[in-house]
Amino acid sequence: MSKPSGVLALEDGSVFRGFSCGAEGEAGGELVFNTSMTGYQEVLTDPSYKGQLVVMTYPQIGNYGITAEDNESKKPFLEAFVVRELCRHPSNWQSVETVEFFLKKHGVCAIEGIDTRALTLKLRDKGSLRAIVSSVDLDGKRLVEKARGLPSMAGSDFAQTVTCDKAHPWTEKLQAGPSGLGEFLVPGRPLHVVVVDFGVKYSILRCLATLGFRVTVVPAKMTAEEILALKPDGVLLSNGPGDPEPVTYAIETIKRLIETGTPLFGICLGHQLLGLALGAKTFKLKFGHHGANHPVKDLTTGKIEITTQNHGFCVDIDSLPREVKTTHVNLNDGTSEGMAHTQLPLFSVQYHPEAAAGPHDTRYLFKRFGEVMVEKKIHA
Repeated sequence: MSKPSGVLALEDGSVFRGFSCGAEGEAGGELVFNTSMTGYQEVLTDPSYKGQLVVMTYPQIGNYGITAEDNESKKPFLEAFVVRELCRHPSNWQSVETVEFFLKKHGVCAIEGIDTRALTLKLRDKGSLRAIVSSVDLDGKRLVEKARGLPSMAGSDFAQTVTCDKAHPWTEKLQAGPSGLGEFLVPGRPLHVVVVDFGVKYSILRCLATLGFRVTVVPAKMTAEEILALKPDGVLLSNGPGDPEPVTYAIETIKRLIETGTPLFGICLGHQLLGLALGAKTFKLKFGHHGANHPVKDLTTGKIEITTQNHGFCVDIDSLPREVKTTHVNLNDGTSEGMAHTQLPLFSVQYHPEAAAGPHDTRYLFKRFGEVMVEKKIHA
């Protein structure tokens, strides 16, 4: 049985021909590459990929199938998936379906059989490019023109398209996880963490719940007054997709939370939004950081951590106000990976401490957040 044809066309005029291995149709956005060797299910369901097509640098994807427990959100949010070879016969006792079935079930376009190594080198050289995957229109020239007509990722607010509809508690039953369950308690109750959902991954919520925090997830556009009415001991600003600068409603909310002295912990997009709220600037990276093997140096301890990352924008270190110090830097390009205020109870990191999927080097940061909240309660 022959495979259906598929085409990947880039705004620079490049056309890659392969085979459709997902839903029939056409999808476009910013094309980025991810260097993870495992964790493709977490990549597929990470809301931070909204507006993007993802090419995996590892050549064979799908060899352990799709499991029931590894989704990072309710559905895939990426626009399309690009791989060298898709495995249709996974070997894993936990697998419930193939990646191909998962993609088709959720309406995600995908293409296989192209030279992903050459594609990745092109993106490293030219930077992230707008692109289109199609199994219905196979005219390369026409698809290139369509790709050139797509909006840029810069200036796009995707957070409001992936956030939750209303505030709700995180009630997933706890399973085995990091040590410290129930560690952070105040007399008579657990510490209450409000998570502002800009595209939060489930693993972040699981890490918080496993440490014994009571977790409430709220929409991206919830105001500071509405958040404070929930009486949080701390607020976590989650990861999410797109450019932080257009997310002005969140920046204003964060400024107000800073004024009240509420403990804050930012992750990825949350880190960038916190930086903007503090008066810093952000900029777009050439091809972003996407993968589970990025080295980061903790400037406080001197230790090197291997981290999971997924972002295309970054806080400008030189624009940070004097009272905010850089705590972590990326060893590949020297960009900002973490910051902390010298006087206020707030800190943030650009990478993903929940590490889904990836190494667990940085999960200690959730405990650090608990310690900041406890310290705030003691001196309140």
